[in-house]
Amino acid sequence: MEPSIEVVGGGLAGCEAAWQAASRGVRVRLFEMRPQRNSPAHITDDFAELVCSNSFRAAGTGNAVGVLKEEMRRLGSLVLRVADETAVPAGRALAVDRIEFSRRMTTEVESHPLIDVVREERTRLPDAPVAVLATGPLTSEPMAAELQALLGEESLYFYDAVSPIVYAESLDTEVAFKASRWEDGPGDYWNLPLEQPDYDAFVDALIEADTVELHPFERAMYFEGCLPIEEIARRGRQTLAHGPMKPVGLTDPRTGRRPYAVAQLRHEDKRGLLLNMVGFQTKLRVGDQKEVLRRLPGLKDAVFARFGSVHRNTYVNAPRQLGPQLALVKRPGLFLAGQMAGVEGYVESAALGFIVGVNAAYAAVGAEAPLPSAETAHGALLNHLGDAHADNFQPMNVNFGLFPPVDTGGKRKLRKREKNERLAARALEGIEVYRQAIDLERFPVGAA
Repeated sequence: MEPSIEVVGGGLAGCEAAWQAASRGVRVRLFEMRPQRNSPAHITDDFAELVCSNSFRAAGTGNAVGVLKEEMRRLGSLVLRVADETAVPAGRALAVDRIEFSRRMTTEVESHPLIDVVREERTRLPDAPVAVLATGPLTSEPMAAELQALLGEESLYFYDAVSPIVYAESLDTEVAFKASRWEDGPGDYWNLPLEQPDYDAFVDALIEADTVELHPFERAMYFEGCLPIEEIARRGRQTLAHGPMKPVGLTDPRTGRRPYAVAQLRHEDKRGLLLNMVGFQTKLRVGDQKEVLRRLPGLKDAVFARFGSVHRNTYVNAPRQLGPQLALVKRPGLFLAGQMAGVEGYVESAALGFIVGVNAAYAAVGAEAPLPSAETAHGALLNHLGDAHADNFQPMNVNFGLFPPVDTGGKRKLRKREKNERLAARALEGIEVYRQAIDLERFPVGAA
């Protein structure tokens, strides 16, 4: 019989998993509930829709997410290929045209000869011998209840807020200036400079504004890397100025000096018609968003294409529930991919989708897939999922702190830049070993 798997969820992880399995000759049935049923945050019917930011974060290998992206490129990731092909200017980051990216992902997946797309909601866990659950942070209540019943404990959750988007033509360019941090020339970001009185007034308005209420039975467990700006402001008056509104590396060309604080906007689309407010995720009510954000210099007449919002993210306690191959301990043939498995971020979710797609393909032919070494960014994420403290587990972005220590070559301590360079070089060597181990020509088709 032809080896086959089921994949539930058409997000970044689900699409990557389906593509990698199908590329190895395994037939895939990919289930996606939209348009039959929409989530609280999605607005299109396309696969891999980006609901928070259009940024895949830093582009270079001087940081861990840049290393992870480079590993994905070398492995042949569908998500990274399409992201590179739909990139928009974003300084030292990789950002994409949100609409074009999702359209391209949909076309790629639907046109694969071994992927059968089924547009219907799955309310129960798949009962196929080998399956991938990649329903993402917005897993529907029936599916979450199914998972909860299987695991015997409540799913963990936190709230993730999305940033507003404004029309570029409504930005006052007499006030805003173009620059990227530490770079010469105009740069790729629009910057809104604030002096201390303006900043203080903005913080006051932010704290006093009305927010969307949570359900009485739900606790606000915000992921630290995506806190709403009003929550950041409540932690102290200067917290924003040292966080998403930090002015370091920027000089206002009109004054020749660094502002007290800065709000940044970056391209949301290739044509530059839309601008995303960087780090300004919020759960303020729409009316309050208009009033508060229009207090920022340059946004007095802002027209919003999308307001910030808040939604629930669902994930399992990976150290307790997942094995090394990312299959559930209680259901060895059911793999979890993406944020549901316990990572945070677009890139990390797609990376787990790649690994799970490969692992599930091997399982479909009765074999066990090789795994990347702990020295790689992919392996570092896997180690975190397996070794983190189960009593206080939270989703994690990839970072160099997850990597094993690097050989200092006899030196007592390496400078941060040198250490990161060595970590990156070692990781890329390790990912080549993994790439060769899972090479398509070596896939054990006849193992079943």
